Amino acid sequence: MRPRLERLVRELAKFGAVGALGFLVNVAIFNLCIHTFQLAPIRSGVISQVVAIGTNYLGNRYWTYRDIDKSRIHRETTLFFFFSGIGLVLENGILALSHYGFGYTSPLADNIAKNVIGLLLGTAFRFWSYRTWVFRVGAQQAAAEAGEAGETGRGTGVREAVPHEAADGARSAGVPYPVGPAPAGSGAGTSGLAGGVGAGGVGAGGVGAGGVGAGSPGSGSPGTGGTGGAGGVGAGGVGAGGGVGGLAAEEQREDRRQLL
Repeated sequence: MRPRLERLVRELAKFGAVGALGFLVNVAIFNLCIHTFQLAPIRSGVISQVVAIGTNYLGNRYWTYRDIDKSRIHRETTLFFFFSGIGLVLENGILALSHYGFGYTSPLADNIAKNVIGLLLGTAFRFWSYRTWVFRVGAQQAAAEAGEAGETGRGTGVREAVPHEAADGARSAGVPYPVGPAPAGSGAGTSGLAGGVGAGGVGAGGVGAGGVGAGSPGSGSPGTGGTGGAGGVGAGGVGAGGGVGGLAAEEQREDRRQLL
């Protein structure tokens, strides 16, 4: 909110400076037409207003709103003079009402009606219409902010880790990845990497009771003692799970020798 308010204050300051210049041009030509060329008040007001509109357009286009997109200059110019024409009608309408309606015909009354009351109404209308419809300041600022937010997000590269991507990365590095609570004795096939047999499983390597070398008094090898589904059945201890696995393997080998 604060940056937007600061931008609006800067915009108002520039718009006011351009408007002050246009005001001086307007007043000078208005009084020149009345006192030098003896023109009627309304005609003088229209001439002075047209010249002031041209001055305001140059100041706003190339200073106040110079950073706004210039790709639609034809549309922008048309809308600028259209809304400026409405402001002209407002200002000179106040002058006509004062001069012809209320009978205030003195030069001072004409200047107050046109260059004070009419100017205030016309300026408020022009500021709103220029930034909303002509230069489209709000829409372009919103687009710019969205673009900056997107660039910031891409620049940091920070995003939430996806579980399956994290698991793939862990497997490619040779590190067991925890995918959930593992039951006792499950995942014993990874005991050679994790450093333990039994309750360790995939994510808790080395926590169980059984050690790599203590798997089976019968088979004796670290790979045999911790491999297979029966390696950590029950408590997964040194003498329980490993011994059963070793005896079972020994009986299978004995059966094969008898068959041969």
